[in-house]
Amino acid sequence: MTQDDLAFTTGYLDDLRHVIGELDAGAIATAIDWMRQARDADATIYICGNGGSASIASQMVVDIVKGASLRKQARFRMVGLTDSIATITAYANDEGYETVFEEPLKNFARAGDLVIGISGSGNSENVLRAIRYANLSGCRTIALTSGESGQLRDEAQLALAVLSSHMGRLEDCFFIMTHVLCYAFIEDD
Repeated sequence: MTQDDLAFTTGYLDDLRHVIGELDAGAIATAIDWMRQARDADATIYICGNGGSASIASQMVVDIVKGASLRKQARFRMVGLTDSIATITAYANDEGYETVFEEPLKNFARAGDLVIGISGSGNSENVLRAIRYANLSGCRTIALTSGESGQLRDEAQLALAVLSSHMGRLEDCFFIMTHVLCYAFIEDD
C-alpha cells in the first residue's frame, strides 16, 4: 500500500459518505409506497438504464422478483427492459438505439404501471423516451439520476437524485437506493 493509494481511498469514501448523506429519504420512501401500490394493484414495474445503470436495473429485478416475492403472499410483477438483448439489438439495428426501451413499453405498459429509468447523465435519450412515453400512457415514473444536471430528473414524476456528477458515486448511490427499495419488501413480514 502506498500513501497515494490510502489518500485516494480515504478521499473517495469521504466523498461517498457526503453524497449518501444528501440522499432524499422522503423521495425514497415515496418510491417504496409507489412500488407497494403497484404490487397491490397487480401492476407491472418496468426498469431501464444503459451500461452500469443496466446492471443496476437487472440486479433490482432479481431482488424484487425473487427476494421480495419468494414465499410472500403479495408478489411483484417486474420486468427489466434491459434484459432481452435480442429485443434491444433488433430495435437498435432497425429503429435506432433511442427506441430500445420505449418500443417494448408500447407493447406492454398499461395505465397504472410504474416505470423506473436510471441515467447517470440524466440525458440518455432512450431512457428519456421511455419515461416520456410512460408519462403519456398513465404510468407513474421514477428517475434515479444526477441531481446536478440532465433532463431526466425533471421528466420523471419522482426523482431520486444524487447530488454528484461523478459516475462512480452516482452508481454507488443508485445501488444503495435500489437496495433500500428492495429490502423494504424483503424484510417486510
